[in-house]
Amino acid sequence: MKQLLRILLAAIGILAIVAVAAVVYVTTFLDPEDFKPRLTAVVEEHTGLYLALEGPITWSFYPRLGVSVEQARAWLPEQAEEDASFAAINRAEVSIAFAPLLRGEIAIDGLTLDGMRLNLERDAEGRGNWEPLVERLAEESDEKAQTVLAPASAGPNADAGNLSVVLNIASVEVRGADIRFRDVQSQTLWRMQSLNISGSNVNPASPFPLKTMFTLTKHNRLDAEVLERAPSLTSDVDLETRMRLKLGEDRVVLENTRLTTRTRMNPEGEPQQLNLKAAEIVALLEDKQLSITEGTLEAGLQNPEQWQGSLALALAFGLESDWQAQTAQLKDLQLTGPDGLRMSGHLNIEQMLDAPQYRGQVTAAPFTLRPWLSRAGVELNTASEAALSDIAMTSPIEGDAQQVSLPRLSLVVDDSTFTGRLSAALDGTQVAFDLEGDQLNLDHYLSGPTTAQQARLGFLRQAIAQSSETLLPQAWLSGLSLDGELSVEQLLLGGLNFENTHLKLQGEEGEHQLTAFESRFYGGELNASGRLDARERIMEWELSPSVSNIQVAALIEALGEETSPLRGRLNADGEFTSRGNSREALIGNLNGQVNAHLNEGAILDINISQQMCELVAQLEGEGTLRDWHTDTRFERFDATFQVRNGVLTSNDLLITLPGIDVRGEGELNFNSRNFDTRANARLVDTADAACSVNPRLEQLPLPVHCEGNLSDEHGQWCRFDRSAFQAAVVDLLRNETGTRVTKEIEERVGGSLDQLDEHLGKGAGQELREGIRRLFN
Repeated sequence: MKQLLRILLAAIGILAIVAVAAVVYVTTFLDPEDFKPRLTAVVEEHTGLYLALEGPITWSFYPRLGVSVEQARAWLPEQAEEDASFAAINRAEVSIAFAPLLRGEIAIDGLTLDGMRLNLERDAEGRGNWEPLVERLAEESDEKAQTVLAPASAGPNADAGNLSVVLNIASVEVRGADIRFRDVQSQTLWRMQSLNISGSNVNPASPFPLKTMFTLTKHNRLDAEVLERAPSLTSDVDLETRMRLKLGEDRVVLENTRLTTRTRMNPEGEPQQLNLKAAEIVALLEDKQLSITEGTLEAGLQNPEQWQGSLALALAFGLESDWQAQTAQLKDLQLTGPDGLRMSGHLNIEQMLDAPQYRGQVTAAPFTLRPWLSRAGVELNTASEAALSDIAMTSPIEGDAQQVSLPRLSLVVDDSTFTGRLSAALDGTQVAFDLEGDQLNLDHYLSGPTTAQQARLGFLRQAIAQSSETLLPQAWLSGLSLDGELSVEQLLLGGLNFENTHLKLQGEEGEHQLTAFESRFYGGELNASGRLDARERIMEWELSPSVSNIQVAALIEALGEETSPLRGRLNADGEFTSRGNSREALIGNLNGQVNAHLNEGAILDINISQQMCELVAQLEGEGTLRDWHTDTRFERFDATFQVRNGVLTSNDLLITLPGIDVRGEGELNFNSRNFDTRANARLVDTADAACSVNPRLEQLPLPVHCEGNLSDEHGQWCRFDRSAFQAAVVDLLRNETGTRVTKEIEERVGGSLDQLDEHLGKGAGQELREGIRRLFN
């Protein structure tokens, strides 16, 4: 940078000397056109460029001495003259102050360039066409450059060729410049159009104002302009500053800098405005160091599809960078924005040009995340309106150009606190985490305006409710690599409590595994493993849950407000598969099996064995004097459930009570939520039976029929199956009497049951006893 600046200043000095010599000598002895060969020779000698002066050379004497050149073009040595020129100008003018000339000094009064055009190109190997020119100019000795820039010591009679330039330009103007940069390596075309630069009192001793403005465009293909394609990026740039040239210290200082950009990412897009302000920007040219003091970057972002108005963000910072060592330090970072956004920290960057790596610290004060998600296009419909309204975090931060990591994260999400590590690829293809939390109420974050109590009461109904909404972002999951662990002391989901929950997820390129899910669950343990394959068009699911020693009473009471009618410890395991990405599809394609066992089970506050034995005694005309327990204890409770395309069936339900066996079968359609089950209770005379049973009664089932819809009131689900009981009694009598069973027997059975129905409650037991005794005697 130092060499380029010196070369530029030296070139200005050389041009000024040539201009003065032309004024003194050429106007006296030569025609201006005769001077063109000398000018082209000087340019070729110092730059290697081939210069063509197609317009006239003119000079002026009032109000200042000056030389102007029109329609000049220059080619690189390796370029043919028919190729597009490397550089061109419509008009260039240099004017010189007269009074300093009498003291043997050249003070450039004005420098003007109109219609400058510059064509830069980088080839596929990354070498720029300007590099040979820079290398050629770099061969010029520092001593020659210093001689051109040094104050003059010669007197007024000194040779014009020995005059020195005093760098104090009253006015510098670059108007309508156009710079193209073709990058073959990245297949992009950059262009700076309408480039205007103005400065006054340009000198190396004191600050001088400098302004520049231009339009920057980018095309993503080299032939875009030929094809008349709109640019992929358009940015209007405006810079105002005060520049101090401390060339003796190899330093350039910009004071009170204001840089404004208005950028469109597509022709129809809204302009995104960025404003950079800095109290001081210091560039050390020789050491290749840059520092910014009291910098502020303000953004006014527009997105009418997601939010109204401009989103104002501000980043205050300080910068210390060393381009030679490839390091940078961003200090005193302060990011502020609406909805309470306040983030602070610092960042150290290494290998800045080759392979950037950074590390530092970031802290976010409590703020609400909901409006930020809304601005990102994520519409929340959470059960709790306060969900994600209190977010705070602090952590070291490290990463590179591909990923970011928070290795010691402390995160607060509403009432939950998590600690651990979190990392992710910047393109979203990798996520890894290992977090521990104190509590997490997932009911607050589930969709719908339901309260926690409603979520608990309707948990099962909601779980199988039909919905065509997409559950998971399959496009993202199909390319995601995942490695995560989460431990939560208290987890609440659907009104159910999970304690000391630990889950582990692993996935690679769309195939994800739930390798472990472990939790204390209502006095027992819940474990599960699973698999999700998001690589195909239709996602495939596998789940293998198991529970052991779950307290049924506590679980039932957690699902509803009523006291549980059962107690016991449930053990169950299952295997399920399904396909799809909506609740409706998953239920319709659900297949699998569940094996369930209930240990230490009992029906509370009722003893069915006692009631059945008392009924038997009444039928036999006897009584019972046994002391009975208040509950009905199960000797055995087993069932196997099959699931086929969303329909749950079982044909081997077995409940064994003292002196009673209950066997049942039925089905539940998860799609329609309709169910139909039948169960038969039989008296049995076993060694541990509660009472002696007439062999005839052992053959008589007591049927119960349950049917309906899960949305109905559960009090209407089950009833005593009168017709089934009547048919069982008739079958029993037919087996005993053979062909003697007539229509009269069936009518007598039905009549007895009719009497039972008419007197249900009052005298019902007596009617039943007498009716059955008449049938069996």
